[in-house]
Amino acid sequence: MTTAQTQELDVQPTPLALLLLGREADPRSERGVECPGDLPAPSDPDLVARARAAKEKLGDKVFVLGHHYQRDEVIQFADVTGDSFKLARDAAARPEAEYIVFCGVHFMAESADILTTDAQKVVLPDLAAGCSMADMATAEQVAECWDVLTEAGVAEQVVPVSYMNSSADIKAFTGRHGGTICTSSNAKRALEWAFQQGEKVLFLPDQHLGRNTAVRDMGMALDDCVVYNPHKPNGGLTAEELRAAKMILWRGHCSVHGRFSLDSVNDVRARIPGVNVLVHPECKHEVVSAADHVGSTEYIIKALEAAPAGSKWAIGTELNLVRRLANRFAPEGKEIVFLDKTVCFCSTMNRIDLPHLVWALESLAEGNLVNHIQVDKETEAYAKLALERMLALP
Repeated sequence: MTTAQTQELDVQPTPLALLLLGREADPRSERGVECPGDLPAPSDPDLVARARAAKEKLGDKVFVLGHHYQRDEVIQFADVTGDSFKLARDAAARPEAEYIVFCGVHFMAESADILTTDAQKVVLPDLAAGCSMADMATAEQVAECWDVLTEAGVAEQVVPVSYMNSSADIKAFTGRHGGTICTSSNAKRALEWAFQQGEKVLFLPDQHLGRNTAVRDMGMALDDCVVYNPHKPNGGLTAEELRAAKMILWRGHCSVHGRFSLDSVNDVRARIPGVNVLVHPECKHEVVSAADHVGSTEYIIKALEAAPAGSKWAIGTELNLVRRLANRFAPEGKEIVFLDKTVCFCSTMNRIDLPHLVWALESLAEGNLVNHIQVDKETEAYAKLALERMLALP
């Protein structure tokens, strides 16, 4: 939201709002927010030229990845764009690139480090660019959950399936316990595989993707799903509930997709007759049930590419992408709006701005490795095992 917009709405951005927009720092962040050097001023008129010059100086030594949710000012310098897993695989396919600059969030950079060679260095321009969903499941919490499952006598029946949007520690836990990773595109295939290995699934860390896949795509009942809350004793569940459940859903969610509501869907249908509602499967179950189409980020993009001219769409995903798609397809007469009336950027994605990208590129061009993301070897081995199980899915 711009200053002009806030003035027009007669509101002033609070410190929290500025943090969510990526314009302030959170000193409590476990990953830290300080850069070892001075960031260029956001008002510097030469930022674009400086980024271009540093990137040209680095040449083939650098490969810049841009997640779909990044700001336009950053996306313009990306060599490839995509979702988190596609970008990690793209990085692995460029072994000649010494530096992988990942314009995304922390778990994505970890995945890139896991899949690239030891000679490649993954750089995250701002270490404060984390993921609220990934941070909702820590290694300690998940280990405690496994103890609860063991005490209930069901652990041997449980196969963990972890969403790509998770930390390297959680991916390693998944690999260590015979599970697999999934994306929003292949969650159904991952669950089908998991139920061939065991009777129950522990789905981490996004409850909504797990529930929507189990109920909407696989025909399970809502009663087959229970939610494990790591902040309650025994996850807030009885041993009997754990024994009866097929899907044990971790109590995590995406702070962006979790904002969309059934009211959002009803409101946009009333405002725009004939609108197609297209949402990400990280949305709540009632939102997904009320939508016309549901799919991953890549699915959303392809659906709009194939949409007929003059069609109307309300999209339930991150605002940077929706706005970019609206501009892209406007010449074709496609009307594309954000599903909710409230501005809803991904706050941590927005932390990577042009000053941070310029600082990272110029540092690398000067021979200084900054914000290097490294996963320890044991964690990497088990996380890679879980990722390889996903890659082997039919």
